Amino acid sequence: MTDEAKADEPREGPALSVVGPGDGETIVLGTTRMRILEDGSRTGHRLAIAESVLAPHTEGPPQHRHARHDEGFYILSGTVRFTVGSDDYDAVAGTLVMVPPGTPHTFANPTDQPAVMLSTFTPDLYVQYFRDLQELLHADGRPLTREANIDTMSRYATEPATGRA
Repeated sequence: MTDEAKADEPREGPALSVVGPGDGETIVLGTTRMRILEDGSRTGHRLAIAESVLAPHTEGPPQHRHARHDEGFYILSGTVRFTVGSDDYDAVAGTLVMVPPGTPHTFANPTDQPAVMLSTFTPDLYVQYFRDLQELLHADGRPLTREANIDTMSRYATEPATGRA
């Protein structure tokens, strides 16, 4: 059989996934709206992808470090301030920030304009964290406390970082 003939044969494995502009799971966490584009269920749990819109003056989570997954942030519009340890980095549209396991980090939108970023989680472990936070917010109807956030993080191989938080 030629290579061309093999290319025409159906392939086994996951089917192609297409998520349109209005599709995906929406998670609202205070002033942040997240759209889960891939939760890992179609990638064998190797990768998850989310789009997040941070309203102006949105504070991020307590500074933390992940033990078991990489996190990537690609800024689509606006400016997102990343704090790594005690250093601040203002990432503008077109910037990619990769956070390997063990690196203390947080992010925020300190500006007067919304910021949009695309995030990756490798593997997909952390997507459930966002779902759990949304459930906590809806169950209580009160703002999320730092302690509840940290407790939820701990379920996903994540702990608060020392120093600035």
